[in-house]
Amino acid sequence: MLKLQNVQAGYGNILAIKDVSLEVERGEIVTLIGANGSGKSTLLMAISGIIPCRKGRILFGDREMQGLEPDRIVKMGICQVPEGRHIFPELSVRENLDMGAFLRTDKNGIKEDMDYVYSLFPILAERRNQDGGTLSGGEQQMLALSRALMARPVLLLLDEPSMGLAPLVIKQIFEIIKKINSEYKTTVFLVEQNAHQALHIADRGYVLENGRIALSGSAAGLLENPEVQKAYLGI
Repeated sequence: MLKLQNVQAGYGNILAIKDVSLEVERGEIVTLIGANGSGKSTLLMAISGIIPCRKGRILFGDREMQGLEPDRIVKMGICQVPEGRHIFPELSVRENLDMGAFLRTDKNGIKEDMDYVYSLFPILAERRNQDGGTLSGGEQQMLALSRALMARPVLLLLDEPSMGLAPLVIKQIFEIIKKINSEYKTTVFLVEQNAHQALHIADRGYVLENGRIALSGSAAGLLENPEVQKAYLGI
């Protein structure tokens, strides 16, 4: 579904992503783990068209994506949940969800999807008329994830969904990601510093170090890898 070939990207004179190649197959959860500053978020920004791909190719199926504007990429079925959530704080929960469906015209489908995200996160249903900015951090993460689902993506890009959340909320968020993948049939590319949680729900994984892919393999294999255990799992 998604294929990166020798991708380079960065900011100004700083090259944060250096010749990265990876693949995400349809139906998978693939995670990209790495330390802060390793380039994980930059890679997602390049896939989403928010920063330019300086070199290499980004393919969605057989279509090249590098150079496309972000709205075109969303229309192709790719949606990103950014690091730090970035909901619309002065809009209600319901209005935030409506914004996720902004490009859609299928009213019945929109209603079905809204009912679905309310079933995933009942607290959002209870607070549908409450301003997003008044929600807790965990509830805002639920809203950001739900807003992305309202676009009905075929590929969901998640950037550090566990950041700043309490352990019980993190557990719930990861359970929902797994559920979205299995029930909603959404392919997930998960960028995450919480390697333990990410590898436990993923099919495969990549390790990014200093802008380059250092390791890759099955999630189970990476969990047993001594280098990963020492650097990212605290074992």
